[in-house]
Amino acid sequence: MPVIDARGLVKRYGDLVAVGGISFSVESGEVFGMLGPNGAGKTTTLEMLEGLRRPDAGTATVLGADVVREARAIKARIGVQLQATALPPLTRVREAIDLFGALFPTCRPTEELLKDFDLEAKAGTYATELSGGQMQRLSIALALVNNPDVVFLDEPTTGLDPQARLNIWDVIEGVRQRGKTVVLTTHNMEEAERLCARVAVVDHGSIVALDTPASLISAHAPGTTIDFDAPNGVDAQRLAGLDGIDKVTANGRVAVTTRAPERVLRQLLDPAATWLRRSGDGQEVAIRDLRVRQGTLEDVFIALTGRSLRT
Repeated sequence: MPVIDARGLVKRYGDLVAVGGISFSVESGEVFGMLGPNGAGKTTTLEMLEGLRRPDAGTATVLGADVVREARAIKARIGVQLQATALPPLTRVREAIDLFGALFPTCRPTEELLKDFDLEAKAGTYATELSGGQMQRLSIALALVNNPDVVFLDEPTTGLDPQARLNIWDVIEGVRQRGKTVVLTTHNMEEAERLCARVAVVDHGSIVALDTPASLISAHAPGTTIDFDAPNGVDAQRLAGLDGIDKVTANGRVAVTTRAPERVLRQLLDPAATWLRRSGDGQEVAIRDLRVRQGTLEDVFIALTGRSLRT
């Protein structure tokens, strides 16, 4: 039996359909990611699984228990880290862990959590005085205070600097290594690619793709992208005619997509190539800052959800 099994979950707010029939399952010990634009329905889906919001339609079980009929039993066995953690004023780090632990019949020792999350030196510090990365480590520690079987993390690294983000990734990997099942939402493509065994891409309240990161990239962002600056501009039509190029886009930088990168690079860098002179004016095309990269989850994200900013 999957640890999480959601079937046709729906949540409406008046005429707005926040979640429109989402179905997926999560296996024991898996790190499962939900990736999507703002307002796609990721957080609402998590809140229904956590027993914080009642679905308007559909069913879901967590650890074999129904999220509506057995919400209290589920809450005793899960850990939840919300996008923002609010604590009582003038609460010190140690006091926060003690307080959350007192809410459960059994809990992990406070000293153990302080050590695991590198908060021993901050045990007597007010939570309001912690840095962003320290506060995120504390919020995850609070989510694990009851030694849960399933941990829900809602955008755990948003707003953190690169060093703090890497630290949180190590924390999440440590949670997985302890045999916990982790479900996280994120906007960070590298985060999803590094941490998640499988990723669901959510858009407009529906799952538009679900697979391993490697399979999603293979299906929706195959091949290699070669991009470069062309200060004098390029003749996109002539460039697209080169052997092996599948697609050309010129949006600030010029990008070509290919499944034969070696062949295309030889043509791009051949000083005698005819494409290096624009048709019409004969002006020479200059190539600057050329880069080669494989497809990523970011390419998958754009391919499935588009480039337009959501309002």
